Amino acid sequence: MGKKGSQLSQLKSALSSAGVTGNQQNGKKRKRPSAPQEKDKAKRAAKLEEIHKRLNPFDVKVTKLKHEVGGRKLKGVTGKPAQSRQAGIEARKKTLLVEYEGKGRAGGILDRRFGENDPSMSVDERMLERFTRERQRTARSNAFNLEDEDELTHYGQSLSRMDDFDDVGLRMEDEDDEMPGQMSGDVVGKTHFGGFSDGEEDENSNEPERKKSKAEVMAEVMAKSKEHKMRRQMEREEEDNVRHELDQEFDSLRDLIYAPDPSASGSNSIPLGVPGFAPPPKPVELDYDQRVRELAFDARAKPKDRTKTEEEVALEEKEALEKAEKKRRKRMLGLDESDSEEDEEGGRKRKRRKRGGDDLEDDFDDEEGWAGIGAGLEDGEAQDEDDEDEEEGSEEDGNEEEEGEEEDGSDEEDSEVDGEHENLTSALKPSKGKSKAPDKELPFTFPCPATHEELLEILDDVDDKDVPTVIQRVRALHHTSLHPDNKVKLQILISVLIDHILYISTPPHPRFALVSEILPHVFALTRAYPIQAAENFVAKLALMHKNLKRGLAHGALDPSSRTWPGLPELTLLRVIGATWPTSDLNHAVVSPTRVLLGAYLGLARVRSLQDIASGLFLCTLCLQYEALSKRLVPEAVNFAVNSVLHLAPSGYKKADELPGSFPCPDFGSEACRGLALKKGDFKPGEKADLVSVLAAEEATEEGKAQLLGVAVDLLGRFADMYKGLDGFVELFEPLLEVLVRVKGSSQLGTGLKTRVTSVTDAIKRLLRFAREARQPLMLQAHKPIPIPTYIPKFETSKSSYFKSQDPDRERSEAAKLKREYKQERKGAIRELRKDARFLAGVEQKKQAEKDKAYAEGMKKVIGSLQSERAEEKAMDREKSRIKKRAGK
Repeated sequence: MGKKGSQLSQLKSALSSAGVTGNQQNGKKRKRPSAPQEKDKAKRAAKLEEIHKRLNPFDVKVTKLKHEVGGRKLKGVTGKPAQSRQAGIEARKKTLLVEYEGKGRAGGILDRRFGENDPSMSVDERMLERFTRERQRTARSNAFNLEDEDELTHYGQSLSRMDDFDDVGLRMEDEDDEMPGQMSGDVVGKTHFGGFSDGEEDENSNEPERKKSKAEVMAEVMAKSKEHKMRRQMEREEEDNVRHELDQEFDSLRDLIYAPDPSASGSNSIPLGVPGFAPPPKPVELDYDQRVRELAFDARAKPKDRTKTEEEVALEEKEALEKAEKKRRKRMLGLDESDSEEDEEGGRKRKRRKRGGDDLEDDFDDEEGWAGIGAGLEDGEAQDEDDEDEEEGSEEDGNEEEEGEEEDGSDEEDSEVDGEHENLTSALKPSKGKSKAPDKELPFTFPCPATHEELLEILDDVDDKDVPTVIQRVRALHHTSLHPDNKVKLQILISVLIDHILYISTPPHPRFALVSEILPHVFALTRAYPIQAAENFVAKLALMHKNLKRGLAHGALDPSSRTWPGLPELTLLRVIGATWPTSDLNHAVVSPTRVLLGAYLGLARVRSLQDIASGLFLCTLCLQYEALSKRLVPEAVNFAVNSVLHLAPSGYKKADELPGSFPCPDFGSEACRGLALKKGDFKPGEKADLVSVLAAEEATEEGKAQLLGVAVDLLGRFADMYKGLDGFVELFEPLLEVLVRVKGSSQLGTGLKTRVTSVTDAIKRLLRFAREARQPLMLQAHKPIPIPTYIPKFETSKSSYFKSQDPDRERSEAAKLKREYKQERKGAIRELRKDARFLAGVEQKKQAEKDKAYAEGMKKVIGSLQSERAEEKAMDREKSRIKKRAGK
């Protein structure tokens, strides 16, 4: 290196050359360092840092280059590993160490309100206890309150509301930007504890300014005050001049504001620009003050209402409904809306109607009228009490039934098989469409029904078109944000609405239009409370599965056993498909529904035309359920083709003659022989009437034709959905043969033949495409293994630069991306190892501190034990010495 001597001599020479060391003044009195001396200290520290970096050879690491090229600038040749290592440690202390220290912590909000998580306390008890504790806390905090208005007053006024500088009169009239009753900020800053300084000292000046006298300061204050007053006076004069000019031009502005409407036509209007007519002369005297007052009283713009929260909207809806209900009741009682009603213990009071000039004085006595109304109310209250007693009795009966069910829990499996068919709803009467009385108005407030019977009582004499309105008002009155108990009420309302949907879809008068209007409320409640809604749906599905087991146990071919679902069950299955997502692999509601659909289609036997109608509807539901996932449901396809064989004259006599291997246990049975279509047809676009087919006691040719058309359409739709399956050819070739055999029958009408022909052609086309897409199985394709060669490899270029240059751009970009990925991966591994090393050092330091604390504690304990033992030995020696002296 170019330098000679030891490190110490080099350091001394560097310090002396930099001027850091040298002769310093050694005086007895130490002077106070000034600002330039402080700057010299900073410069001196910077020089020392530079000398330290220059003399320490380990702070800089230089990478030796293989070839020196003049003029070339390379990055990363020189580095400072110590500084970079220290910077990395500091960065990890700020980020990684903070995360490590806080990894065991868990945040969150803990509800510490009294009684919030106590289910044994009612809402009123919680609120009463909270109010009591709040009043106790307030009483304890006010024990030493010195600002009580009753004790500390001044001429009847509280001292806390009075200001020490009220009515002082120190404020100037022209100063509008300061608070009333306060002096100018300049005066306070200059004279009050300000040292009478100007406040404009130069920070860079070394010598302090001369201290001004009080007379000079006050003179400056007065000069600034006069200047301020003069400026305000000039501004006021300018404003007055502008205002005066505006007043002079007010006539022209008024003509613009109050100009007549040219489109208005009247008897007093005079056409402008017509010769012979001149506008009237303007009045000389103008009522200026009147015009100003008119402008002052003009309507001003009002701010718009802010966007309200969900809770506020719900509260407004509830208040609006309650207000409308009060008005409706007043109208029912024959009262005016302005009449005031006050409920009291003995009755009600209202203002007397004023007697008019033509009053015949033939109205009823107020006391008698109100007595009659009160009697009616008493009767209603008595009736409500009787209803409550009945409800209590029914609840007791329900409890007894539940106890009986618990006792018979051991025979649950036997009851599932041996019991009778259970209805999905408790209502036994068939539903009929109701019409509201023409003179009866729909109420605005309703209680939230807890059972289906309560809902039927509410909807008594309510028109079907008003039922969604009633449900909407019940939801608005019992919104979750209005009361804590409303959440439980709305959860129960889900099961009530499901029961009502089953009730109104019960034959002989199903009301599917009303079901469609109730469905949006079921969707909304299901989105709000999905768990409770799923439990209600699953309970209904379990009951349907139990009924299926009982029907199969009584006999699948027995005409009296109810193995196929009716209209309520089919409606429930359709509602489930519309409410819940059917494309999920596993779902709490849809998965058991799929199992139940497969059980109906696979285990139930066909005995009548109603069974075929119910099964075809189930096949339609399967098609809708699997529209997105396209999962194969073999039971649905099998039932559709069996329905075609039962209904269409195919010409097959025995089951052995059927093509394919799909099961057909009911083909040719005695119950299915009469289901074949003899002669029937339907119009193009005609839909099957499911309700009429299920309600019909005997099979009709029209119903058979409709169901045959539905079965053929289902086969076409199934073929279109399953065309991507690997076994599509094996699955639909037998079905195509059946359809071709049916198409040749002469007993089909024109509409049926057209539909069967179109479906057959579509399946043929899909089968042809499926066969063309098929390829034979082959062994695993792989590249051929090359024969090893021993020819040496020759390279025309020795430069590594040309090796990395690939003529294929895409391959070059891919190689570049791989290199970058490899570098980033190495860098990430390196950083992770550094993080792990840093955390290991932190843990080791913590463990060392723990060990040190433990060792110190053990030393203290051992030291105390040793001192006690030494004292004990000393006492023993003293005792033995005393005994020896005594001669014992």
